[in-house]
Amino acid sequence: MRLASLYRYPVKGLSPEALDTVDLVADGYFPDDRLFAFENGPSGFDPSAPEHQPKIKFLMLMKNAALAGLVTRYDSASGVLTLSDAQKELARGDLASAEGRAALETFLTRFLGEEIRGAVHLCAAPEGFRFTDSKSGFVSLVNLASVAEIEKAAGAPVDPLRFRANLYVADAAPWAEAEWPGQRIALGGVTLEILKMTDRCAATGVAPGAGVRDMDLVQTLRANFGHIDCGVYARILTGGRVTRGDALRLI
Repeated sequence: MRLASLYRYPVKGLSPEALDTVDLVADGYFPDDRLFAFENGPSGFDPSAPEHQPKIKFLMLMKNAALAGLVTRYDSASGVLTLSDAQKELARGDLASAEGRAALETFLTRFLGEEIRGAVHLCAAPEGFRFTDSKSGFVSLVNLASVAEIEKAAGAPVDPLRFRANLYVADAAPWAEAEWPGQRIALGGVTLEILKMTDRCAATGVAPGAGVRDMDLVQTLRANFGHIDCGVYARILTGGRVTRGDALRLI
């Protein structure tokens, strides 16, 4: 098995950013992943006492498909987030400044229109917390061979980015990941402990880059495979550098 690609998602529900290499830290999260989320009305999130909140409280693809039509870039050095479409930049803001956050909040409020339930507010994750869908979402992996099987069942192309994983694995057998929970995987100089399968929601029905809902992959999974899982969550046991093309093996 080998690592085919790596992605981070700095803002919950917004577009992925491809990476060539990343440094993982033991007991940490995937770097710069799910650092921010936009509340869709008050979520109850308290940065001084952070607790995992249901994703429905934030802007996210399951309910806000149009978000997938935005190309977003987060500069971790400057703290600036840029929102664009295929033609031009639409909004930009320094997430450390009140003015920058307000510019992005105002744009998204206007962009999503009637889908907005209340004030859109940017939340930033404090140290040791991330806006992941699962409390186990330290690092997510998807097996590309399983995605190929889903594609066959759907009878249409399925972009693996619909599953919004950090690490995409090539050269594994289809659904091999179903046997991984409870096992350890060596990846480059990193050791991962596989925690559990990842159950899927309606967000997978949204076409990356298009901002439209065009498939029901949850139903495809249920009808053809008897479950709604695709991918696994993992904990970082031993830190180190991970690079696209690195070999993976079960320990």
